[in-house]
Amino acid sequence: MKGIRVFALLTVLGAFTAPAAQAQGGGGGQGRGGNRMEMLMQGITLTDAQKTSVDSIGTAFRAQMPPMQQGTPPDSATRAKRMEIMQKQFAAVRTVLTPDQQKVFDENVKNMPPMGGRPRP
Repeated sequence: MKGIRVFALLTVLGAFTAPAAQAQGGGGGQGRGGNRMEMLMQGITLTDAQKTSVDSIGTAFRAQMPPMQQGTPPDSATRAKRMEIMQKQFAAVRTVLTPDQQKVFDENVKNMPPMGGRPRP
């Protein structure tokens, strides 16, 4: 049961990040950019309270995302806004984690491939 909840949470968060990843040229879906939050949470076991918090954060940030039209690439301002919101979401998720979990999260961020093949600033 616990594994199903974690999978469901990561699936929701992965779905949240996929459109922005695809907009940046990351491929979306199961490719490099489609599961960014799942990659960030790799090796981290969340408590039920943390899962609830992370889910609430995902919901709140999804509501802030500018809409995207299917088949139409977003303009640079929309891409930038989506990236800004994703970074804020990642920062908010990090605050829910314990110091040990934050270390793993930070390492996952460091090791994550850049979106769209662009170098990380």
